[in-house]
Amino acid sequence: MSDNQQFKFTTGVIVYPVFFVLIIWSVMSFEVQFNVNFNEYGIYPLTLKGLRGVLFSPFIHGSIEHLYHNTLPLFVLTMALFYFYRPIAWKILVLGIIVSGFLTWCIGRSSNHIGASGLIYVLVSFTFFKGIFAKHFRLIALSLLVVFLYGSMVWYVLPIKEGMSWEGHLSGLITGLIFAFVFKNKIAKPKKFEWEQDSYSEEEDAFLQHFDENGNFIESISEEEESIVNYSFKQSENKD
Repeated sequence: MSDNQQFKFTTGVIVYPVFFVLIIWSVMSFEVQFNVNFNEYGIYPLTLKGLRGVLFSPFIHGSIEHLYHNTLPLFVLTMALFYFYRPIAWKILVLGIIVSGFLTWCIGRSSNHIGASGLIYVLVSFTFFKGIFAKHFRLIALSLLVVFLYGSMVWYVLPIKEGMSWEGHLSGLITGLIFAFVFKNKIAKPKKFEWEQDSYSEEEDAFLQHFDENGNFIESISEEEESIVNYSFKQSENKD
């Protein structure tokens, strides 16, 4: 897939991330307005009832502060996903929620795991590793930017903070890495020069025909130009 086909700004690059963020803020607004708590709909590991949290947990947050800290990285990373990986963006989002949520359900401690941070780690991990694996200069630049902005998040895949779902973060990191390996189609490929093509032949390369077998440059001129040069050379000899 060429750069012009993939790296194209569309309304979805802004609309979809905004819509996603509005949904999670609407859920929090509903909880505050009607004094309800949806934490019980989070992921509760190794219980059949807790499986529903695989789908619901990214939209549930424990506090406005929790939601606030997730909003900006979720918006930025989702927007980058729809711009740089538009053909597979929805697959990454939907499958990212399901796979990372299920891994959290498998390895998490006995507690309700809520919040969009698991999905954020999916996006950080996928964006970083995919850019490196793809070897495309724009995707590598995006990977480096992600490291600069969110590189410190890697520490939170470890149990260093009480009450934080490090299992959800670790599950997101693993999921993103897996996706970077799995999703190979519809990704922008690094540009190949003519000599890197499979059909390339040195004998047919017009540029190489200007060099002899020892690598010396051979200036190619037409027969008409050669006769003019020879005539001028003879005239100068006669004058001498």
